[in-house]
Amino acid sequence: MPRLKHSIPAELPAPEQLDFAQLAADCAQGRCDLIVVLGPTASGKTRYAVALAEEFRAAAALGLFEGCPTRMTDDPGITGAEIISADSRQVYRGMDIGTGKDLAEYGEVPFHLIDIAEPGTQYNVWQFQQDFLRAYADIRSRGAVPILCGGTGMYINAVTRGYDFSGTTPLSTPREGAAREGFPQRPFFIGTLVDRETRNARIDARLDARLQEGMIDEIRGLLERGVPAEALIAYGLEYKFVTLHLQGVLSFEEMRTQLATAIHQFAKRQMTWFRGMERSGVRIHWVEV
Repeated sequence: MPRLKHSIPAELPAPEQLDFAQLAADCAQGRCDLIVVLGPTASGKTRYAVALAEEFRAAAALGLFEGCPTRMTDDPGITGAEIISADSRQVYRGMDIGTGKDLAEYGEVPFHLIDIAEPGTQYNVWQFQQDFLRAYADIRSRGAVPILCGGTGMYINAVTRGYDFSGTTPLSTPREGAAREGFPQRPFFIGTLVDRETRNARIDARLDARLQEGMIDEIRGLLERGVPAEALIAYGLEYKFVTLHLQGVLSFEEMRTQLATAIHQFAKRQMTWFRGMERSGVRIHWVEV
């Protein structure tokens, strides 16, 4: 009789204590030109990125960057920080509850690349790369620190590795001339760390909260506006399973159970991607949120 193979959870990386003063000095002196906050869904990425941006703003308000030369602009000092979203579904207008935009969470921190595409259209990684470069240059032109925050690994790699979509070489090949084309050259990666059990519990609680907040009505409204069901299903996760529920394919309980399982699996794949980035040589500083 064959032996059953049991899945053993991969060991989590050891958490670090981030030295904000050192990170701020690295940004001010040009040793870091982009902060990347990444992690699986429900790991607290946005909350952490916003808190980090607020620290930069507070430091700037206290004059801590005055007289400290920066390579971001011709003017001395850092003015604050702004967030660029790296979420493949938050780009769509009207897809708010299902994607967890939580715009109020940003407070007074400026954010970019959210609500820039119409629902039902197909926004791709090449478009994200071009939109990122524009937002990145704009933020740096004003002396602010760009913080890229999200869980879409392909989007993050596209801008930190300078994917070349016009060539014949594999995307993973470092892009020649990336610096002249405005890509960041010295990113600093921060990963938000959470164990699997806690993450899954957060996913379940968040899903139930979104259902209570009107996620089904949101998706019903998109269908009534003429967004094709096939497009919503193609977006996956919440939009796929709720659309199938509204079509009568799944009962409410079937939808909720299958969706929770799919999000658990999605978070696991995200973590696998980020650990793969580490194996390829990317140094990620994991922090507990």
